[in-house]
Amino acid sequence: MTISENSSATPSMPSANLPKWLIWSLIIVSFLGFLDASYLTVAHYTGLTLRCNVFSGCEQVTTSPYSVVFGIPVALGGMFYYLTVLLATLFYFDSKKHGLLKYIASLTCVGFAASAWFVYLQLFVIKAICQYCMISATTSALLFIFGLIIFKKYAKKTHHR
Repeated sequence: MTISENSSATPSMPSANLPKWLIWSLIIVSFLGFLDASYLTVAHYTGLTLRCNVFSGCEQVTTSPYSVVFGIPVALGGMFYYLTVLLATLFYFDSKKHGLLKYIASLTCVGFAASAWFVYLQLFVIKAICQYCMISATTSALLFIFGLIIFKKYAKKTHHR
């Protein structure tokens, strides 16, 4: 089989035109989000006092009733979210299984919705801001933007078939 026969035998993958910067951005940002959420989780379980250099409401936010759901710290959920995005992206990077891209992009929608809710709670209910929570909100928003780019590229690719 010649090279041209081989290339025509495999269907075009929606991920074929995905820029490498996008994959690396997903990896880096989800890793940073994982580190931030891990720090908040450790602080929760160890009773560590958070040092807030930008805002003064870290303790107020992280010890509020909204910081736990069914006794589980919200930060732990964030930690698992970021780890899932990170591992799925690394698995995609290794396997090039384009189905993972839609999964990753969908996850970023869920993460963004959760972050938007927690930012709302900080601003309008708790009336205090935690800088670490805002780092998480920023990483979540960036991942959401990357997810939208994936959806757009995926839709373009499947639309042109």
